[in-house]
Amino acid sequence: MDGNGRWAEQRGKTRVAGHKAGVESVRAAVSTARKLGVKALTLFAFSSENWQRPEKEVSVLMDLFMFVLTREVKRLHKHDIRFKVIGDVSRFSEKLQEKIHSAEALTQDNTGLVLSVAANYGGRWDIAQAAKQLAAKVANQEMALEDITEASLDAHTSLYQQPELDLLIRTGGDYRISNFLLWQAAYAEFYFTDILWPDFNEQEFESALSAFKDRERRYGQTGQQVKQQNK
Repeated sequence: MDGNGRWAEQRGKTRVAGHKAGVESVRAAVSTARKLGVKALTLFAFSSENWQRPEKEVSVLMDLFMFVLTREVKRLHKHDIRFKVIGDVSRFSEKLQEKIHSAEALTQDNTGLVLSVAANYGGRWDIAQAAKQLAAKVANQEMALEDITEASLDAHTSLYQQPELDLLIRTGGDYRISNFLLWQAAYAEFYFTDILWPDFNEQEFESALSAFKDRERRYGQTGQQVKQQNK
């Protein structure tokens, strides 16, 4: 969800105003995903590298995260949406951690859309923490070294038991994935747009999904093989 700050600066507003405007796009994305039957939506809210931003901006982002959790979680629960946070939440304040755990507990049995928010998250961190868990199991003789496979590593990553990542959307005009879902994005389709996140509304989301629908996903096969399988 990139471009909040630039959106605000283009309008002579503070970067904080841009982040607040971005919340409306979050609501639109969640609503659209739910309406169209998307099973899982992951929003990259705060990367492990974002701590390097100005202290005031980071503080406002934390306050905004707390505010949105407090205000929105009951609405998510009402609409059967399961909420979870992926990332290393240990760096957040105890109050924010408690709010996150409370929101996850409230919605854990919901069976509709799974909404994951990546906060203090990095794709390399995700792979590293999965590797550490496997290494600990080998050291404790809970599993053998040869049992470490792609499947066993995947089982220790943040989005385990969720559907395969099909589409990765990046707003804001940058053509990179910036350490987001590196493991999960192996066969994902990428969609890049110059639209800044506060302007990424329902129509823009549907345009991204429409573009995805027209992609031919071969998974190492030839186009002819895929066409034969889809007959």
